[in-house]
Amino acid sequence: MRIALVSPYDMTFPSGVNAHVEHLAVEMRRRGHDVRTFAPGPPQREPDPYHITLGRSVPIPSGGSLARVTFSPSILGAVRRLLEREPFDVIHLHEPLVPALPPVFLRYSQSVNVGTFHAAHEGGSRLYWLTRPVLRRWAARLHGRIAVSPAAAAFTQRYFPGTYEIIPNGVDVERFQSEAPCPPELAALRPYVLFVGRFESRKGLPVLLQAFQLLAAQRPGVRLVAVGDGARRKEYEAWVRWAGLRGVHFAGYVPGALLPAYYQHAAAFCAPNTGNESFGIVLLEAMAAGAPVVASDIPGFRAVVTHGQNGLLVPPRDPAALAAALDRVLGDSGLAAAFSGAGREHAAAFAWPRIAARVLEFYEQSRAAAGR
Repeated sequence: MRIALVSPYDMTFPSGVNAHVEHLAVEMRRRGHDVRTFAPGPPQREPDPYHITLGRSVPIPSGGSLARVTFSPSILGAVRRLLEREPFDVIHLHEPLVPALPPVFLRYSQSVNVGTFHAAHEGGSRLYWLTRPVLRRWAARLHGRIAVSPAAAAFTQRYFPGTYEIIPNGVDVERFQSEAPCPPELAALRPYVLFVGRFESRKGLPVLLQAFQLLAAQRPGVRLVAVGDGARRKEYEAWVRWAGLRGVHFAGYVPGALLPAYYQHAAAFCAPNTGNESFGIVLLEAMAAGAPVVASDIPGFRAVVTHGQNGLLVPPRDPAALAAALDRVLGDSGLAAAFSGAGREHAAAFAWPRIAARVLEFYEQSRAAAGR
């Protein structure tokens, strides 16, 4: 098949949606399909046979974060000419109703259109609410709809009723399970609780810092390693100094090649997110690496963690409950080992080859339903 994978987000900035697109492209090419990816971004210095940028991106607030999308008028003509020149069997649009690139593809597409909906916002979407009369016309051009989790499906169905196939995000199981030596600078910090994420409100690091303050009083030898960066880093560092909290290590950005080691050698992985998460990719990464997981009990994370079976879920924004759950895992080696083994087994079901196979099967179903 000739397949177009379209993201509304600038792929020069890491995101869950863009990682999903990139992994799907790799797996589908391995199966012999002709796959091209499209996204906004800076002008390409050299032609890329596999990826084309369309329209410069600009940052806009979205779900407590920043989304880099394009509103460039030039994409109208560029997409129309592209689809006239290069017909595709399937155009797979990720966040198909997010401005502006996916809706433009929908406008000019004569192919079978499949959309994957990634987002879930507990408070709803004012943008979807205000623009739903227009967006429903574009949604009607989708021949098949995928949601990455029940939370994402429920959120989207509020504005665009229909049938959604649940096909989750995947994880590079081999990458995170392959044994990685512990870097010396990390070995000096063991045992440690690991956080991985952007430094923004919904990722919940302030909640974890407060929980760690309680935990450290009971387990002074334990440290907290925070991987990630963002505009609020100085604020978080200032709070740690103000609180006189020792044992917190801000690791900053960690290259992808080193990230498995951070997971594998953690005594526990903690995801204290406060909400607006449709899925927990970092949870799968931790599970694949064998790290026991403690996470917030929010809808998107329930698609990954079964409380008491492959991790612990605690009420969001509750430092005391989070500290107690971490203390339980750190103080019970048998429980930690059970969560580690169950997590590895669970993560295997989300391996990218399996996810890509399900997506390709859905393409065929959508093509058959469209009479193609």
